[in-house]
Amino acid sequence: MTLLEAIQARHSVRYYTEQPLTDADAQALQEKIDQVNREGRLHIQLIRNERKAFLGPFARYGKFRNVTDYLVMIGEKADDLDERIGYYGEQLVLLAQTLGMNTCWVGLSYTKIPGTYVLNEGEVIKAYISIGYGESQGVAHKIKRIDQVSNVNDDSPEWFRRGVEAALLAPTAINQQKFSFELLPAEVGQLPRVLAKRHFSLVGYTQMDLGIAKYHFELAAGKDNFQWA
Repeated sequence: MTLLEAIQARHSVRYYTEQPLTDADAQALQEKIDQVNREGRLHIQLIRNERKAFLGPFARYGKFRNVTDYLVMIGEKADDLDERIGYYGEQLVLLAQTLGMNTCWVGLSYTKIPGTYVLNEGEVIKAYISIGYGESQGVAHKIKRIDQVSNVNDDSPEWFRRGVEAALLAPTAINQQKFSFELLPAEVGQLPRVLAKRHFSLVGYTQMDLGIAKYHFELAAGKDNFQWA
């Protein structure tokens, strides 16, 4: 499965089998974690064979089952931390999908278990991602129309349309999709520009959602076709 195929196939999964991650899958994840931590200036950690984080009252509210492995999404406090968590975290989510694993971004429905992760001075936990082998592949949710989140029209380049379509398949908090993509005129001698915006939401998480959506957009549009405004 390619990453573009993973965008199409991946849905949030909350029920998992009791099979823990294989060593091979865990190693592949860890190698990617090391990479995105370097590139994104993050401190994401893979926690294995630990059940308590998804057994508390918050997890019961989120309706999780058999979560034994998960990612703790950590970084040093910064204005753009949420967006980086989303952008680089989704790289791990899509990699997991290509390897036959299932995932779910989790904003609140977890319990922090002391001693399971390392939190350095100035760092904060922004989210968890459950990961494992799902009882099912999850289900698709209703998404917005392409014209509701972009200025796409009949004259738009195909790469822009592909990018927005992929962004609409990105997971967002309670499926809110509070983002938009605007194709701007190219400056002389420069690539076309794309302006990605997050919009207000009482739920929050819009900056993290935007980071996830931007990664989807890049994969489908092709980074050589545009630059971010």
